[in-house]
Formats: sequence, C-alpha cells, structure tokens
Amino acid sequence: MTLGIESSCDETSAAVIEDGRNVLSNVISTQIPIHQKFGGVVPEIASRKHVVNILPVIDQAIRDAKIELENLNQIAVANGPGLVGALLVGVSAAKSLAFALNIPLIGVNHLEGHIFANFLSHQNLEPPFLSLVVSGGHTALIHVKNYNDFELLGQTRDDAAGEAFDKIARVMNLPYPGGPEIDRLAREGNEFAIDFPHALESEGNFEFSFSGLKSAVINYLHNAEQKEIELNRADVAASFQRAVVEVLIEKSIDAAQKLNLDKIVLAGGVAANSSLESKLRNACESREIQFFYPSKILCTDNAAMIACRGFYKSRAGEFSTLDLDAEPAMQFKFHTRRSD
Repeated sequence: MTLGIESSCDETSAAVIEDGRNVLSNVISTQIPIHQKFGGVVPEIASRKHVVNILPVIDQAIRDAKIELENLNQIAVANGPGLVGALLVGVSAAKSLAFALNIPLIGVNHLEGHIFANFLSHQNLEPPFLSLVVSGGHTALIHVKNYNDFELLGQTRDDAAGEAFDKIARVMNLPYPGGPEIDRLAREGNEFAIDFPHALESEGNFEFSFSGLKSAVINYLHNAEQKEIELNRADVAASFQRAVVEVLIEKSIDAAQKLNLDKIVLAGGVAANSSLESKLRNACESREIQFFYPSKILCTDNAAMIACRGFYKSRAGEFSTLDLDAEPAMQFKFHTRRSD
C-alpha cells in the first residue's frame, strides 16, 4: 500500500494505490476558482490553501481506500519541481506521517510521475517506450528504457508548450486556465488560416522552442489591434494550436522511428489537449506505432501518479531520508543523450 501526496502547484492531492497500479483512491482538491481572478497561480495563496487542505485530503484518501493509516507500507511525495512553498506543505506532511508510522519515505520527481500516470490507465503497458511529456512547465522527449532507467532525448530551450498556451490565452483575454480555453476556442476556427512559425524542425533535432511562436502570435495580435483590423479569434487560437501540436508530433514520430520504438506515451497536463491527443493518435496508427494516453483526471496533477512512481522507485531500493527537502527547480534525473 503506497500513499501518494502531490502539492507542487495549485492542486492538493492524496491517493492510495495497491501493488503499484491498482488505484484505491485519488482525491484532488483544486484551487482554480481561487486563482481565476488573478489570471494565474499566486504562489503565496497556493501555499496557504495547501496548508488548509492537506490533512483533510489525506484523511479522505484513506477513507475512500477503505483502509487505516496503519495499513500503509510506504509514502511517496512530489518534492519537485514546482512552487517551493506549495511543495514544502506536501513534503512536510509526508515526512511527518512516515516518521509517525515508521514506514519508508520516497521523494518523487513530479514530471516522472506524469509519465507513470500511463501505467495506471494501461495495466499492460511495459517499457521500453518513448514518452512525450508536455506540461505547463516542461516539454521533453524521454526514452523510457525500463521503470528506473530513462534517457532525455531533448527538451525545451525556453517556454514549455503549456506555458505558451497560457501566455497566448492571457493576451487574448481568455479565462484562466488558458490551455483548455485555447483548445475550446480552436474547435470553432480554421487552423490553416494563419501560418505561424515552427522552430527547430531539422530531422534528428529533439529539442523544442516556443518563445518565437509566442512572440509571432503576440505581434500578429498587436499589429491587428493597431491597424484596427477585426480578427477571427477562433482562427488565431486554432492556427497557434496547430503550430504547437505539429512540432510535438513531428519530433515524437521522428524520435520513435530513430530508436525503433513501437510505443509512444503521452503525458503531462497538456496531454488533455484534444487536438494533440487525436492527431498524435492518428500519426501513430498510420505508422503502426502503439499509442498510450492517460485518462483525463490522470493528465493533470494528481497523487496517484506520484504513488505509482514511488512504488517502482521502492522496488529499486530508492528511498529517501527524513531530511528530504523541496527542490523547486528539480531537473529531469535522466541520463544525458550521447552524441552519435
């Protein structure tokens, strides 16, 4: 029995999983309504709400799992990357419980947790595979060789895809969170109406860059405003989204084929984007590559994925001590890709 705790941003979550993949409970308390009026997450407010929510959420997860605290065998907690104050709330709760119950503690990289969400949605999924991780803070291609051996093929040089979505949504005066709003508006537009730029398109280049695209869209909007040209906002959203999605898919397919991998796994909050999911699925099917995608609730931040990652770390004997600390700038702890 693994208790997972997640508090890296604005969701307070606790979950209990059995034997690595059987989800007994997954409780998520979101702060979206609180932060909407600010147009984004306010770190200090997020931290304070985590303090209020953490114990009730853990209690609910234990009750939903129909177990007692004494039935837990280990505790896994996301200790980075994320907002330092928010992370500290979850880490402090996990350390306290692990000490009180005298059971092992496991620190988990939040981004690795996103990859492992797929093991909860697909019971038969096994490594090796390629994972495209697309979140608000990161965009990367990962070769998952086995449960505890990863190779970073490439990542974003600047803005993450989710960050670009949120920034463009803010410029277009769309509500927070911006990513789902861009996705919704894009369904009403023509994705070929505007030809926005694609960066780093050369074959074999698995790095990403979205700052140029973001600037191009902002300039397009500002120029239209200055010239008093009435824009079709849906066309702008659809064309921007296409530029992001096409780059993500092209690089994923290129990497899978280069490594002779027959499975691609989508992970992270932006995995919930309908265009990315459907187009990547179609691209995989046309090339006879298996496609895996977590359920919507497991795309976003949740503790079940943290518990799953913690389970496989425990099998490899990777435990943490009680001096575990939050690491807000934690990097992917993967092997660096070797030059050919």
